Amino acid sequence: MSMSESKLARPITAAEIAHYDRDGVMCLRAFFSTEWVARLQEAAERSLEKPGELHAELASLRDEPGRFFHDTFVWTHNERCRKFVFDSPAASIAAEFMRSRKVNIFFDQWLIKEPGTVTKTPWHHDMTYWPIDGQQIATLWLALDPVTAHSGAVEYVKGSHKWNRKFKPASFSGSNQYREPLPEVPDIDAARHEFEIAQFDLEPGDCTIHHGLTVHGSPGNQSTDRRRRAYVSRWTGDDVVFHPRDGLQEMPPLPPLSAGDTLDSDLWPCVIKPNH
Repeated sequence: MSMSESKLARPITAAEIAHYDRDGVMCLRAFFSTEWVARLQEAAERSLEKPGELHAELASLRDEPGRFFHDTFVWTHNERCRKFVFDSPAASIAAEFMRSRKVNIFFDQWLIKEPGTVTKTPWHHDMTYWPIDGQQIATLWLALDPVTAHSGAVEYVKGSHKWNRKFKPASFSGSNQYREPLPEVPDIDAARHEFEIAQFDLEPGDCTIHHGLTVHGSPGNQSTDRRRRAYVSRWTGDDVVFHPRDGLQEMPPLPPLSAGDTLDSDLWPCVIKPNH
C-alpha cells in the first residue's frame, strides 16, 4: 500500500470501535479525500459506459423506472478501483473495525441509483450471499454524491449482527436465484417500531462500515436531480475461510480452494498482511 495515500484521516477511536461492535454499523465523516472521490467518480462513469461481465441493470430487470446499476469485482478491470483497493485508507479502516491483523479484499461493487429510480434495495445481510464463513467480515459503503433518505441512504437495523441468525439472501433483481435453506429476512417495514434503525446523511468522502450480518436495505432515489453513486468494498479478516455452497451470488471463476482454506488467492488477495 502507498503509505501517503493509505494513511487514515485521523485515528479511529476505541469509542467508535465499541459503537460498531454494539450496533453493527459506524458512520465515518471525511475519511476519503476529494482526490479519492474524484478518482472514483471518474471510475464510476467509465464503468457505466463500459461495464464488466458481472454487471446488471436492476431497475430494468424489475421493470421499474430509473436506473439501478450494479457491477462487482470492478477492481479486476478498472485501474482506478484497483488503486483504491490497494492504496486507499479503506483496508486500514476495515482492519481497525474488524480487529484483524490481516485484511483481504473480497470484492468491490458499484451500487448506483440514478434520479427517479424507484427500485429499493431489499432488507438483507451480506454474508449469506457469499462462499465464506467467519465473523471478521465488513462492508465499507463510500458516498460519491451527497446522500439523504430522499436519494436512497441505506438503513441499518442496529444490533442485528448479534441476533445469532442467518437469513436467506434476498434477490435484488426479483428473481428466485438463491436456494439457501434459511428463513426469510423479517419484514422490517411492517414492524419498524420494533427495531432501532440508523440512517445517515452523507457527503462525498463520508462512508459507513457495517458487519457482514447487519441487516440493512435502502429506498429508491426519489430525487429528480441528485445521483446516488456508491462505491462499496467488501473486506475479510483473520478468521474468514472459504465455505463453498450452491446457489449464491454470481462470481468470477473461484480459486482452487478447499472448504476451510484461507482466502489468499489472486481473486481475494491479501491487502494488509500480518505484522506489515
